Amino acid sequence: RYFVEEVITGYDETDLYKTWSRANAMRSPQERNTRLENMTWRIWNLARKKKEVEDAKRLKRRLETEKPRTDATAEMSEDLFEGEKGEDAGDASVAYGDSSAGNTPRISAVDKLYIVLISLHGLVRGENLELGRDSDTSGQVKYVVELAKALSSCPGVYRVDLLTRQILAPNYDRGYGEPSETLVPTSFKNLKQERGENSGAYITRIPFGPKDKYLAKEHLWPYVQEFVDGALSHIVHMSKIIGEEIGCGHPMWPAVIHGHYASAGVAAALISGALNVHMVFTGHFLGKDKLEGLLKQGRQTREEINMTYKIMRRIEAEELSLDASEIVIASTRQEIEEQWNLYDGFEVMLARKLRARVKRGANCYGRYMPRMVVSILYTS
Repeated sequence: RYFVEEVITGYDETDLYKTWSRANAMRSPQERNTRLENMTWRIWNLARKKKEVEDAKRLKRRLETEKPRTDATAEMSEDLFEGEKGEDAGDASVAYGDSSAGNTPRISAVDKLYIVLISLHGLVRGENLELGRDSDTSGQVKYVVELAKALSSCPGVYRVDLLTRQILAPNYDRGYGEPSETLVPTSFKNLKQERGENSGAYITRIPFGPKDKYLAKEHLWPYVQEFVDGALSHIVHMSKIIGEEIGCGHPMWPAVIHGHYASAGVAAALISGALNVHMVFTGHFLGKDKLEGLLKQGRQTREEINMTYKIMRRIEAEELSLDASEIVIASTRQEIEEQWNLYDGFEVMLARKLRARVKRGANCYGRYMPRMVVSILYTS
């Protein structure tokens, strides 16, 4: 923590980027120094964010001197670092954003949104999911497929891309090797006629890693950068097509990149940073919690657990995702209080204060938030 703070205090983006580049260049075909690469990337990313926060503060102070103190919008520009006071701050329903509390964030209506979801592991297809075929093809696969369908039917959403791995391995259905698969809810059969040829939801399969081999999630880490390169190419191409189709005169960049699980979180962080768009992260099940559970069982040492599950690589990816994300979506309060609370950079009380602002209609979803807002998304 001291090292990171010292680097951020003496902020120099050029030097930090050179450090990251040198670390990146150290990789060899035999062994990639992913730990050093991601550590320096996180420092660079944190430094960039600190500069953005400082710029925002200076702009806010200038605006405050120009506008009367009695302006009705003064509360909206209140410094998030100072937190909030009032009885709402301690309200648990406010802190976690329960749907029953009626505190849904106010989001401006924007037409023709392009949304990108990322889920790298498992067997992903639209129908007849092979749930349970292996440990990687389970609830998360169904979750992301149904989420893509649901998002595509929301007002204002033009296209949803669910990016995953293309699998051409023997003994697997040929559908997993198809570059694209349409996901259109049955209640929206006329979606393309109403919105456009490229509207709706799609599974887009990006080739990365061994072409003829199925890989478990623990073995995908060396190929994440390869996925990022392919995903960026697809997103840039699709953004241009959507822009031309809706006639906006410029590429329609994604409104958000949403990573699911740690490996997809790293990919989403790199893509969102390259495109300068918002990132959202869903961990599904976190590495630190799993590590503690396995250690309590006493069957394996820490080294054996790391060898089997690549757990330290996963934890570092989750920390990077927490740093880079605008919002983290959790499924339960237990995930927030007992899992995410194990990670540096998350504070339960601050999340409650930010939720109190949402209840009063203030916007907490800008680029300059000092910490993460962790939301609960209830699914049936």
